[in-house]
Amino acid sequence: MATAAETIARWTTELELDDVPSDVVAAAKLHVLDTLGCGLAAEATGVAGEGRATMDELGGRPDATVIGSQARLPAANAAFANAMLCHGLDFDDTHSDSVSHVSTVIAPAALAASEQQRAGGREALAAILAGNEVVCRIGMAAPGEFHRRGFHPTAICGVFGGTAAVSKLTGLDAEATTRALGIAGSFASGLFAYLADGTPTKPMHPAWAAHGAHVASRLAHHGAVGPQSVLEGKFGLYHAFLAAEEGTVDIEGQLADLGSRWETPRIAFKAYPVCHFMHGSLGSAAEAVGERTFAPGEIEDVLVSVPAAGVSLVLEPAELKRAPRSEYEGKFSLQYSVASQLVRGHVSVPDFTEEAIADPEVLEVAAKVRYETRDYPTYPQAFPGGVTVRLADGTELEADHAHQKGGPENPLTPAEVSEKFRENASLVLPDDAVAALEEAVLSLEEQADVTAALAPLQLLQAVGA
Repeated sequence: MATAAETIARWTTELELDDVPSDVVAAAKLHVLDTLGCGLAAEATGVAGEGRATMDELGGRPDATVIGSQARLPAANAAFANAMLCHGLDFDDTHSDSVSHVSTVIAPAALAASEQQRAGGREALAAILAGNEVVCRIGMAAPGEFHRRGFHPTAICGVFGGTAAVSKLTGLDAEATTRALGIAGSFASGLFAYLADGTPTKPMHPAWAAHGAHVASRLAHHGAVGPQSVLEGKFGLYHAFLAAEEGTVDIEGQLADLGSRWETPRIAFKAYPVCHFMHGSLGSAAEAVGERTFAPGEIEDVLVSVPAAGVSLVLEPAELKRAPRSEYEGKFSLQYSVASQLVRGHVSVPDFTEEAIADPEVLEVAAKVRYETRDYPTYPQAFPGGVTVRLADGTELEADHAHQKGGPENPLTPAEVSEKFRENASLVLPDDAVAALEEAVLSLEEQADVTAALAPLQLLQAVGA
């Protein structure tokens, strides 16, 4: 019987873009576009650039494009720099069932490998789709369990999807890809320890996974060996990270329908640049109050409802969440974010600057936010939430969203995804570069050269990033 790694390797190696339904391909392109937009917005706001600076210092062959730099870097290092930027604002997509940010690992890893190998868009898209599906299924085999133990599945699961994608692009056969996946297991890492003090280490997690994917693939290329039972074995991923006994996690079931069930269209886009656990409540707040905004004195009390799994991420410790100590901590504060929606009428990228998180009117409302947990039937397939706003005059405004905006059951339209990209990219690119990049990504399968498709990113410096 084949191991999980062997099953992944065989499917990844054999997958061709013609095997993929057109709607799935279209979804993959939109996710690449969204991811690049998030990276450009991070560059524009000065967030998560330390990865690029570090990789610049290391130097090396000019294999691949780097957001925010005229210089090119070795593929693994470009993947690190870009993945860190793309996750820097926490505005990138999430697959709800696996609770993983997917594209922030897979797109940077695969695009860098495509440039290194001088691949075309069809090859890049096939690899991206393979990587997406692997990340989702590894996480779906134990939904929410990595979070419960304090591990970040974006990186833990992402390094395997990234390795599958990079191995495909670099021409590894199924046997070598299996070895690469075995090696990747030793690179899996990512702790939620940053929640204790709001430090922005989380963007480094997908960066390390994207980088590790390249290293694992090159090691396998040169003959290095990794365990075939790296996922389900006695000392494999699920045992090591979740203390699961061998055979108790059904990864085989998740892999059984690779190529017939597609999770890529179920990866949720983010409507707000904050932790996805907050999106149901924020969307409910926007619906409940409509176009209205409020002075602090007009609001008596705010009650938000969330699934219990989100409390430790976005609501507790309450005394710290009510007054974020850093811009990044604000992205994990439902108290602050819902107050921004009520006072300013929006939760957007500029709401998470040092000045914005110190706004006394927003903080006054944040101090009035309480929470309750609910057993939402739609979680973990979605990020649901609700809100009840009680005004000083006794009026109550309330709404509840079983499915957050941007998820597959309540989707953003392709036009809305493109508009989000344009808003993000235009923070740092001129309009013609924004349009050229959008056109290239949305027709990626027609692009003979991925490097040429990404060329608009090189115009970044010209507008004074």
